[in-house]
Amino acid sequence: QVQLVESGGGLVQAGGSLRLSCAASGRTFSNYGTGWFRQAPGKEREFVAAIGWTGSSTYYADSVKGRFTISRDIAKNTVYLQMNSLKPEDTAVYYCAAALHGSSYYIAISDYDYWGQGTQVTVSS
Repeated sequence: QVQLVESGGGLVQAGGSLRLSCAASGRTFSNYGTGWFRQAPGKEREFVAAIGWTGSSTYYADSVKGRFTISRDIAKNTVYLQMNSLKPEDTAVYYCAAALHGSSYYIAISDYDYWGQGTQVTVSS
């Protein structure tokens, strides 16, 4: 079993920054892709960013490209999402997810095997 725990969410004013963390624990595993998704009230969960195992390959949703940066620390088994220039429309619960079947980055929700419990990000105008 794999546990993913997100942290770093909170309330921030528009234009501000937050850094989310996703710490993995449990069964020892490697060579997996990690993604961040978000879900706003009344909306479907949507892809935000993803990173491959080595960290050299990343992919972003157009809505966050240039503002968000995904990175990983393999030694700490942790993935980060640095969010800058936040907008009210970024308000959502943010989830991290792990895709154990491969080491690339993945965009579809169905590609992911394990999910964290989510962390709330609220951006005030």
